[in-house]
Amino acid sequence: ASEAVRDFRQPPADLRNMSSLVFGGFLKCLYPQQKFDSDAERRFAVICENDPSARKWFKPAKGQLQIHYRSDQSYEPDFVVETETEKILAETKAANEVASQNVQDKAAAAIQWCKHATAHELAVGGKPWRYILVPHTSVQENMTIQGLAATFTVK
Repeated sequence: ASEAVRDFRQPPADLRNMSSLVFGGFLKCLYPQQKFDSDAERRFAVICENDPSARKWFKPAKGQLQIHYRSDQSYEPDFVVETETEKILAETKAANEVASQNVQDKAAAAIQWCKHATAHELAVGGKPWRYILVPHTSVQENMTIQGLAATFTVK
């Protein structure tokens, strides 16, 4: 409670307590403040804010999307981003965890969710959905959402 809201464009000096920090200053985020689990997530938010094709973004709350990857477990991707042409579920993940079975199971569930969401959206004149899984080492502030999607879309 005594901690001030930080500018999301500035990385904290100590990254070990990242998840306890509150960031603000967003123009495209649906919420005025956000917490990030890693500096890669903070950098991804910078990309969302800087990219002219990104219209809006947010970090979904637990249970908000209802993506079940096991019968008793649900998954929330790190970000939902809407661009001019599509909607994207985005996950930033430690590079050494991307190939793990757990991460791949979540990705498969998210891809299936995107297929259903796309079918619904297109039926009502909306935009298609896609899922991207981005290793943390590839999240650089000078990138674009479309550049990341071109490289890291999971099919």
